[in-house]
Amino acid sequence: MSAVHYESYTEARAHLKDLLDAASQGRVATVRRDMKRVALVDVERMRHYLSLVCASKAEVVAEADGWSVFVPGLPVAADGATFDEAIGEMVEALREYAEDWQDRLRTAPNHEEHWGLVQLIELSDDQQLTDWLVGAAK
Repeated sequence: MSAVHYESYTEARAHLKDLLDAASQGRVATVRRDMKRVALVDVERMRHYLSLVCASKAEVVAEADGWSVFVPGLPVAADGATFDEAIGEMVEALREYAEDWQDRLRTAPNHEEHWGLVQLIELSDDQQLTDWLVGAAK
């Protein structure tokens, strides 16, 4: 089977099952709306791909009273009494950043390039984000 492309929202709506089937099978599935074209992608395929291309780069530092986690280039950091607690706090901090990015930061010049990271955060559950942070992403 080949790629699925629809040139209008109306045409896509009439073939929604075909679009969803193509996306879930990993085939290219697009819809044109006005002058923009949008791709439909299976969530797990997208999440897995983003976990590969968006390297975590998280740095964990042991301190006298616990652990700190930060990601260079991101305004996100977390602390915890234990390594696991710090990572858990970082997962929450990443979720807050993704929410802020969606609400207001996505158009800020120093944040707009984090689109892929935000997609990864939003498409991942807590365990997947934890694995990604510590380098155990699958």
